[in-house]
Amino acid sequence: MTTGKIDPRYGNASATAPAWEAIERLVTEAQLYWIITVRTDGRPHAVPLVGVWQDGAFAFCTGAEEQKQRNLDANPHVAVTTGSTGANGWDSGKDVVVEGTAVRVTDAEALQRLAAAWFAKYGEDWKFEVRGQEFVEVSSSGGSTEGGALVYQVTPDKVIVFGDEHGQTRYRF
Repeated sequence: MTTGKIDPRYGNASATAPAWEAIERLVTEAQLYWIITVRTDGRPHAVPLVGVWQDGAFAFCTGAEEQKQRNLDANPHVAVTTGSTGANGWDSGKDVVVEGTAVRVTDAEALQRLAAAWFAKYGEDWKFEVRGQEFVEVSSSGGSTEGGALVYQVTPDKVIVFGDEHGQTRYRF
């Protein structure tokens, strides 16, 4: 069982850490995420993206020519964020940061499961077909990648949650 630890430096030391199940539900149900990768010169690169949380990991895809793919080629360490605190204020909602290493998914069965999860979550807007070791977009959402998209999973090393009364809670895996 994963349990959180309140960091008393950044919030109410007597608060109760949110249950991991509630945080996992928030990450699962989020519609939009941000991913932060590191450019080869060390500068950060942050972009919004869609993805799915499945089997304890976050999955996303990227075109082979995209900046985030070039960054991942050099450094696979990423942070993925989602939440509502920034939009709704300090005392409302939660923001979540998932830190980990992006690992390419190439297994056909795993890719099929992920494509099905994308479709179940986003419907026709993000419908993928698995061809070889890539996703090929078959929807008409506008952002299809020529030649397919590479799929990655990020199993968390650490998850940090901000917001509500607790301030900051850390979950280690």
